[in-house]
Amino acid sequence: GGAARGRFAVVGGGIAGVTCAEKLAADFPYEDIFLITASPVIKAVTNFKQVSKTLEEFDVEEQPSSLLVKRYPNIRVIQSGVKQLKSNEHKIYTEDGKEYIYEKLCLCAGAKPKLIVEGNPYVLGIRDTDSAQAFQKNLAQAERIVVVGNGGIALELVYEIQGCEVIWAIKDKAIGNTFFDAGAAEFLIPKLTAESQETPIECKRTKYTVEGSEGKGRPTAGSDKLGSALGPDWHEGLHLKGTKEFSHKVHIEILCEVKKIHIQEEFIQLQQTSFTFPKEEKSVEPDEVLWPVYVELTNGKIYGCNFIVSATGVVPNVEPFLDGNNFAVGEDGGLKVDKHMQTSLPDVYAAGDICTAAWEPSPVWHQMRLWTQARQMGWYAAKCMAADALGESIDMDFSFELFAHITKFFNYKVVVLGKYNAQGLGSDHELMLRCTKGHEYVKVVMQNGRMMGAVLIGETDLEETFENLILNQMDLSAYGEDLLNPDIDIEDYFD
Repeated sequence: GGAARGRFAVVGGGIAGVTCAEKLAADFPYEDIFLITASPVIKAVTNFKQVSKTLEEFDVEEQPSSLLVKRYPNIRVIQSGVKQLKSNEHKIYTEDGKEYIYEKLCLCAGAKPKLIVEGNPYVLGIRDTDSAQAFQKNLAQAERIVVVGNGGIALELVYEIQGCEVIWAIKDKAIGNTFFDAGAAEFLIPKLTAESQETPIECKRTKYTVEGSEGKGRPTAGSDKLGSALGPDWHEGLHLKGTKEFSHKVHIEILCEVKKIHIQEEFIQLQQTSFTFPKEEKSVEPDEVLWPVYVELTNGKIYGCNFIVSATGVVPNVEPFLDGNNFAVGEDGGLKVDKHMQTSLPDVYAAGDICTAAWEPSPVWHQMRLWTQARQMGWYAAKCMAADALGESIDMDFSFELFAHITKFFNYKVVVLGKYNAQGLGSDHELMLRCTKGHEYVKVVMQNGRMMGAVLIGETDLEETFENLILNQMDLSAYGEDLLNPDIDIEDYFD
């Protein structure tokens, strides 16, 4: 048969792609919307709550694509990977040998984990639900693991693991650099070393496993299969416990990266010394045990372990689309998009982790590969595609006015707003802090008397006030330190 034709096509079954397809399907009920996805399950947004002007909360649920089609009968799910895009012919070739002709296309193929080394069975990349399950199977036999990386996933992982020694290698001075500064890290660290732990919250997300995918000789890390990214509560419902009976044993090696990974035979030939788990900060003993794999760090230390978790961020998944197409690509490897989510090629849009925002951003917004942004971009891309198809003009979406993200770390509510780590502000800024140990941590970033960003950990109830202060750029110099004085109800000033 010839090529199937559709007005709109979307590639990718993650949050950006599904949100985009749903919005198009709702706006064009009489058009077929093609959703091309390699996986039989899609990621759907559930329990969506608009918390404030820019803050939103939602759960992410894996669902069989049949549920999506039930909601929107005009979405046609094509379960196949993309083999090639011929943008000049407006044509997509899928792995299963079919062709699709589109008027407008949105690429939402996400990103893949950046592995420290490819193809090493002892290195697990963690980014999606499949790899988290593979990880859990391995952890059950583990006595010691090395975690590499310092983003949200590494942070949560290290906090959740019990009964297993964890050597955590980070390239920064402090943990969680993507979300926090050293002060916030200090506030959180006692939670890492606390012996007892709150009982884990029940898992809200229903998990669907694909029929027959269990144990059919899947590669341990599952890194070649693209799953969708993990949400903020991905570890809930996973039983992360190693072989030992104690709860937390974490040793952090700062300012270092992995220099080399040696399997056991290579390590023996090295004739080097590896170290036991450091008990006091000073004493590092040579290790008598032989481990399956060894990690040599750039600070000269070598540790043996059962396996290594690579949680070192992601690379946009642009591979299948570049061949024969002249896409402008950003420094981070993503497809550059303008303020209408359009790539450099006509009628091709992109949203979510695969894209790089190449418009002039608002002074308090920046791109981060997070679920909230994937949802916002997917929704806005659909609006732009619709407007262009109908020859209408459209305003930039309000969600790109202010960077705003709400999540949970170590069971604390965490809200980050604007340039919360003074991103791009140089040395021309000042920080104000308020911290109650074990209760809350509040930090604001000020520049020329104006609030540019904030980190709120705990139940502070300040997010809406601070969101307004950052959005309206009011001059706050007059308040000085009183801005964070807990005895002054700051909202009274700004009604």
